[in-house]
Amino acid sequence: MDSSLLFAAGVAGAAYVITPGPAVLALLGIGASQGRGAGARFLGGHMFGDLLWSGLALVAIIGAQAIGTFLFDVLGLFCGGYLFWLGWRAVRARRTAEGTLDTSVGRPLIRGLAFGVTNPKSYPVAVATFTALLGGHASELTWASMPMLLGAAFLGFLAAYAVLLAIIGAATVRRVYRRYELWITRASGVMFIGFALHAVLHAMPGLMPKRA
Repeated sequence: MDSSLLFAAGVAGAAYVITPGPAVLALLGIGASQGRGAGARFLGGHMFGDLLWSGLALVAIIGAQAIGTFLFDVLGLFCGGYLFWLGWRAVRARRTAEGTLDTSVGRPLIRGLAFGVTNPKSYPVAVATFTALLGGHASELTWASMPMLLGAAFLGFLAAYAVLLAIIGAATVRRVYRRYELWITRASGVMFIGFALHAVLHAMPGLMPKRA
């Protein structure tokens, strides 16, 4: 298997985990009040959801590819549109009166598991992220490649977890994050828009009429 495909799967796994969202914000709150140990337990529970949704995303993507490249390209186009919509919303984010987090968590492992499996955005975000980053390797996506792709994504999870755990216990980081949370959210929106453009650029050639 092409190493660039495995690298793309790892990057997709890391991007899926580390992009600011409800779970990351909850993790920062737990780290701020209870330290890195509680944060690690939260991520340990969340890992199950990350593997579940990423696995289902790969099933959808590989299934589309097995049927034909046209469906894969259509999926990439729609996922690119979804990512762009998410990114645009994040770029235009505004502060609200309901922006505070409850950081008192009695069972971080259970809370992480709940976050991982119940977040309604997890599956579409996983599909969109993996499609955007694997779109350039459509012909290499097979059922036989799925275990290695999921393994590479899992390594991406671990790398992202390590980064998150490294920062949540730092008082300066927590203070800066809370102060600039709005701008960090907007920056993540720019990253989503970049993924969206990447997905669309890979999908469009396959959807264009072939010249005789």
